[in-house]
Order: sequence, then structure tokens, then C-alpha cells
Amino acid sequence: MATNADYNENLPRKQANHQPLTPLTLLDRAARVFPDHVAIIHGDQRVNYRDLLSRSRRLASALVAMGVQRGDTVSALLFNTPPMIEAHYGVPMTGAVLNALNTRLDAATLRFILGHCEAKVLLVDAELEPLAREACADLDQPPQLVVYHDVTISTQPCEYEALLATGDSDFDWSMPQDEWDAIALNYTSGTTGDPKGVVYHHRGAMLLATGNVVHAGMGKHPVYLWTLPMFHCNGWCFPWSLSAVAGTHVCLRQVRAGAMFDAIADHGVTHMCGAPVVMSTLLDASDEERREMPARVAFFTAAAPPPETVLAAMGDAGFDVTHLYGLTEIFGPAVINEWNRDWDALSTGEQAGLKARQGVRYAALEQLDVLDADDRPVPADGQTMGEVVMRGNVVMKGYFRNEKATEDALRGGWFRSGDLGVKHPDGYIQLKDRSKDIIISGGENISSIEVEEALYRHPAVATCAVVAQPDDKWGETPCAFVELRPDMQASADEIIAHCRAELAHFKAPRYVVFAELPKTSTGKVQKFELRERVRKG
Repeated sequence: MATNADYNENLPRKQANHQPLTPLTLLDRAARVFPDHVAIIHGDQRVNYRDLLSRSRRLASALVAMGVQRGDTVSALLFNTPPMIEAHYGVPMTGAVLNALNTRLDAATLRFILGHCEAKVLLVDAELEPLAREACADLDQPPQLVVYHDVTISTQPCEYEALLATGDSDFDWSMPQDEWDAIALNYTSGTTGDPKGVVYHHRGAMLLATGNVVHAGMGKHPVYLWTLPMFHCNGWCFPWSLSAVAGTHVCLRQVRAGAMFDAIADHGVTHMCGAPVVMSTLLDASDEERREMPARVAFFTAAAPPPETVLAAMGDAGFDVTHLYGLTEIFGPAVINEWNRDWDALSTGEQAGLKARQGVRYAALEQLDVLDADDRPVPADGQTMGEVVMRGNVVMKGYFRNEKATEDALRGGWFRSGDLGVKHPDGYIQLKDRSKDIIISGGENISSIEVEEALYRHPAVATCAVVAQPDDKWGETPCAFVELRPDMQASADEIIAHCRAELAHFKAPRYVVFAELPKTSTGKVQKFELRERVRKG
């Protein structure tokens, strides 16, 4: 009789049948199989896969010569340009950890991050060099700066290119010692204190990178337009995904309507990702900025679900929009609104309601659920709210040098998202709010997302956000901040009446503020700023 030992203990792992998972092997394969295929387009610059591997190895070699060792941190304050792609390979080829920095942070926040992770080297775009030097000025051990002059806007000698010239294109980069080794460090926004450093591992990066290929429907040689910042969750791992299918990265230094339409028309873009603000930029493009598109483009968006009118307009413009959901702590998107063909026959409104749901887990995420306060799964009734939780191989290692936050986030064997949602009968989850964004009015819970969805159905509303307004009688009531569409008008009374017609009256906002909404670099509304405005009156 066969025993467990026959199958397991007597057949231990060996070098021949067990290697650590890492996305670095994807570039090595692409360079061997498709060496002449264009990997990067940036202005007039073209880099094929042979050269992308060579440049990445040169970067790794040069960093080692600068003193970078396994376990060190190399930071990058770069726009969506070729060096950022090369850093995703070259930095971990040394055994070091890549820390991609938000280009919109202020010097004080950058100073905290660079000091907290003890960055050895900082790759920085020339445009951001003054900011970087200000951030490094008071550090006890400032990183060595390497400045990149973008070839599309500068003719100055490039320090970054000079560094690569010193490197060895045959650098013998090594596999990670363990697939659990850290590959990247991403700091959260820090809206309630200092930013927390989320540590990614090679295994998770490989699994989500290939998961993107599956769920984005990427065949061989896709053309991907970089409108999502690569500093955001390592560009949702797409810098590694493209190598799996020998795709082409089309770099875009700044997200502008004309530049996006030019890239789509000139290079045959097939895929792109972006926040709702990217969709707005495309839809608001002038006739002069628009170009005829050679084919439909797959567009992936996160944050708030797009309103029905936006989905329809994007479809008419040639973009097929898919809603994703994720967090920094799970390597970016790991939940997708998978479309069921049975829904094709439904009305536009019914389809929009289905598309507003966050969806189901990626194949790379082992479990996704909604739990009540006692950690029991909520009923799949589309009504009972609980906290969205995940577990699996695309959950972070933890927070860098923050044991308490790590324990809190991973307690009970789940990653705790802090997002409140419901589970529908078909298993799809739908967010209802962040736990801190629920409005409690007269003892009743009001989902700010539900109120925002009603606001978005008003034809004059372009962007909106709802937060709690302190109220002597009710404790809290909804306050709506609204940006109107160009050339459209609406009064506060009209907005409130619209919401009262759509919602239970107690859920409708009592206050409406017309103002530009503060947003992060990825287009998410910064509700903490709005709450502060309300608090100050």
C-alpha cells in the first residue's frame, strides 16, 4: 500500500525540480525567444528584448559596484520612462529591493520614506532632482543620487546612461535565495500618519504578473500604454507581465489626451490601465486631440466603479472597460469583475449595475470573502455588510519595520482590507464603503458609496465624494462634494432633490459643496482632506 512517505518524505525537493518563483525569469525568456521584438517605445527611442535584458544587467552590475548588496533598498523617483522598467529587473537582479516612489509626494514625506527604508541609491528624473535633493538634505545617510535626463525632452548628458555604460551586460545575476525574498517596497499614502511600507515577495510578483496576463486577456505581443503610474503597486505588476508575453511597453511621461490618442493610433495599443480621471481625460478630448483608433482597447480601472454614462461613453469611444479591485497590500488588483455572457442580453442599466460590482478573485488569489464581526462569512444576499478579506500568495509579506501593523492586518489568517462590502448570490462581492467612511445618522448606517452612485446618475455631476457632516440632532449626515461637468450647471437644491428621488430620504445629502476634489496621483479622491474641511467648517 502506498504511504504518505512514498509520495512526500521519500521524494524531497531537489534543485532539478524546485526553483524559486520570480518574474525576473520572464525577461530572460523573452530576450532568448524574441530578442529583436520591441520591448519599449519612448518617443523615438526603441529598445528590443535583447537590449532590455542587457541594460537591466548593466544596471544591476553598476549598482553592485556602487555598494548595493542583497537586502539593500534602491529607490526610484521616476516618471513612466524606460529606466523605471529597467529598475524593475535590474534592482532585484542584485538581490536588492526596489522602492518606487510617488512622484507627487512632498519633500517631507519623501524624506521619511528614504530614511525609513535606508535607501542606498536613488534613481531620479532630472525634473524631480530639486525635490529629491531637498528630501535628502537632512538625512543622516542620504542615498547616492543618479539623475536621468529624458531623451524625449533633454539633450543634456545623462548620468543614468553613463552609469549603465560602466555596467557589465553579462552580469551574472542570481535567482533569489528564496521566493519569499523581498522584491519591492511600496509605501501607502499615509493619510492617518506616517506611510506604511508594504513588502512584496518574488513569489507574489510572479503570480500576479502572470495573473494579469490571464485576466487581461493578453495574447502574444500585446501593446501596453503606460497611463497607470509605475510607482503605484509597481504598476500593478504589469512591468513584469509584459515580459511573459513579449509585449511592448509604450511609455508616456505625462498623461495627456492628445498623447494617449497618438500612442493608440501610432503604435496599435491593445491594453491600458488607469483611474477614472484617465477616462475623463480621454472622453473630454477635443476633436483636434482625437485620432482614429485601429482597434478596440481593453481598459482596466480600479477605484470607484464607473458610472453608467461613463461606461457607455467609453464603449462608444472604442474602449472596453473592466473594473478591478485591489490594494497595495495585495500587489495591486486581485479581484476582477469577470463578465458573464448571459448578461449580454440585459438592459444597459442592468449591465451597469453588474459592472459596478468589484467581482471575484483572480486565479492568483486563493480566497476572497466577506466576514462579519465574529469572522463568519456573511450570507450571500447582497445586503448584509462585512469586511472584505483575502488570503493567498499575492498577499504582502507585511509592513516594513512595523510589526504591530502587520499583525493587525493579517490577524486570524486573513488580510483585513478595511473595506466594507456585501456578497451577492452569485459570489461576486461589492464594496459599500471603507470602514472609516460609513456615515452613522440617527443610528442608521449610510454607505457613502451608495450616495455617490446616486449622485453620479445626475447628468451634470462629473466627480463626487460623500463624507460625514457632524450634526447636533442626527450625529452625522451626508455632505456631498461635487465637481460639475464642463458647460453644465446644477444647484445644491437640485442635487439634493435628485438624491431624495433615488434614495431613502435619510441617506440623501443635506449639504452640497461645489469644489474641485483633492485627488491622489492615481485619481483617488482624498476623503481625509474633505473630512478635515467639514470638521473645520
